Amino acid sequence: MSAPASTAVGPLSDLTVGEGRAYVVDGSQVAVFRMSDGTVRALGAVCPHRGGPIADGQTDSTKVMCPLHQYTFSFEDGRCTNSDDIEALPHYRTEVRDGMIHVWV
Repeated sequence: MSAPASTAVGPLSDLTVGEGRAYVVDGSQVAVFRMSDGTVRALGAVCPHRGGPIADGQTDSTKVMCPLHQYTFSFEDGRCTNSDDIEALPHYRTEVRDGMIHVWV
C-alpha cells in the first residue's frame, strides 16, 4: 500500500502572512494559513458550531478565531480552545515545496 499523496493547492505567494484562504482538496473544504514564522497551517474550513468561514478568522501563532461566534481552534490539533462543547476541526499536514503549498487530506 502506498503512502497518501499530497495535493498542491497553489503558490505560497497567494497567501498573505496572517491570513487564510479556503481550498477544496479531495472533496474536503480546507482553510490554509500563512503564519508570520514562515510556516503554513491547515484546518477544516467550516466551523462546527454554525458553519462559519474559518479562513476568514483572525489568527495568532497558535490558533484561529471563527469570525461568527469567536470560537477558537488550535493549529496544533484542531481542537476548540474555549469550549468543550464544540467539536474539533480536522487538522491537515502541510508543506511548502518549490513555492507551492501541499496539503494531505
